[in-house]
Amino acid sequence: MQNYSVAELLEAKNILQEIQIKGWVKTFRSNRFIALNDGSTIKNIQCVIDFDSTPEEVLKLITTGAAIEVKGVLVESQGKGQNVEIQVSEIVVLGASNPEEYPIQPKKHSMEFLRENAHLRIRTNTFSAVMRIRSVLSFAVHQYFINNGFYYFHAPIITGSDAEGAGEMFSVSTLNKKNPPLTESGEIDFKEDFFGKETNLTVSGQLEAETYAMALGKVYTFGPTFRAENSNTSRHLAEFWMIEPEVAFNDLDANMDLSEDFIKYILTYILEHCKDDLEFLEKRLLDEEKSKPAAERSELALRDKLKFVIDNNFKRVSYTEAIEILKNSKPNKKKKFKFPINEWGADLQSEHERYLVEKHFKSPVILFDYPANIKAFYMRLNDDGKTVRAMDVLFPGIGEIIGGSQREERLEVLKEKIQELGIDEKELWWYLDLRKFGTAVHSGFGLGFERMVQFATGMSNIRDVIPFPRTPQSAEF
Repeated sequence: MQNYSVAELLEAKNILQEIQIKGWVKTFRSNRFIALNDGSTIKNIQCVIDFDSTPEEVLKLITTGAAIEVKGVLVESQGKGQNVEIQVSEIVVLGASNPEEYPIQPKKHSMEFLRENAHLRIRTNTFSAVMRIRSVLSFAVHQYFINNGFYYFHAPIITGSDAEGAGEMFSVSTLNKKNPPLTESGEIDFKEDFFGKETNLTVSGQLEAETYAMALGKVYTFGPTFRAENSNTSRHLAEFWMIEPEVAFNDLDANMDLSEDFIKYILTYILEHCKDDLEFLEKRLLDEEKSKPAAERSELALRDKLKFVIDNNFKRVSYTEAIEILKNSKPNKKKKFKFPINEWGADLQSEHERYLVEKHFKSPVILFDYPANIKAFYMRLNDDGKTVRAMDVLFPGIGEIIGGSQREERLEVLKEKIQELGIDEKELWWYLDLRKFGTAVHSGFGLGFERMVQFATGMSNIRDVIPFPRTPQSAEF
């Protein structure tokens, strides 16, 4: 007999057909009604058993979390909430679940408790909805780029370069930790290590992606990246996924066009393909908002936030103009910003970015032409000698979600910037080669995938939008 999914049966038109389904028990009430879920949808299907003909030893095993196989007939539902239910003719318990030990009971659990049980939290409605949306978003990312002529590039995870110049990287080594080989000066001799040099987990695939863009034209990476920041905030992870397109012959304006078109595509895709999950998460978010002070409540419901981004043209504003707006804003004059804006050159914080989006422009914003001294070495220097062709895309409720730039394609200018920052040219000889052999204008950006999932699902903590979060002092699973 064919095995059906819950999603298929809830959409089925063929009433009175004999079916078979497997899943996990959500609830079992009155020794008669089983709410069954198999992960294919946030909705459960009701299975109605005959108490008199079901052996008592089987009834005892039908508890929350148990895996069961059900055979029966699909009939019109007599209750509210769904059109169909299953009249059970046969039930087999595939895997029992001890109700006294099973931690995910049909009640509200704290997010911290669920993080401590990350191997089982996916069985809750909230996390199953989030992870289904994450999966659909992943597909939409690939579909967008493939449909637009990009090639998927697998950037190396182990690297000898620090793309961001931050120095907060995880070391990769096979040397004896207790007794590593030393140089004559007493430093660790990495020539004796596996790769013959000091290597780390990557913080970005951008530099390597540039090499492929300069031959294939349009490429994108989508893979794990790592930051060894000792940061325990709701916005940071030590391991996260990055989407990084790189495009030859694109200038900053084309880069901004690409970022806006890409974002609108993937958000439109989940609005069309994740309706039930978004409806559930929106209701959950509205219930949470009721407990907050009125001043802290969001002005937009979850799906309205997504439509806000999709339906509005992204306002393009120079950093210099943004600084003037912020300096003269009421929150700044009344000293309500945690980080006051006093002068040009300030590094903008989330509170400033959100003010520009939510209060001043009331649309997503792309800031561009940032001060060179607060941006990375590879960004193209403007003719003024003090700003670079950088861009950040700002969203409501979250602030920066994309960072990108037109890359510095001029060899001598790039070499000067590298020297100023004390970066060893020998480590980036291959990157400099791109400027020697057929150099051209090119651009790209980086989007932290978890930030996008966070925005799309309304989850307040980034640890709740990745299956197994890696954070300081936490790598349990």
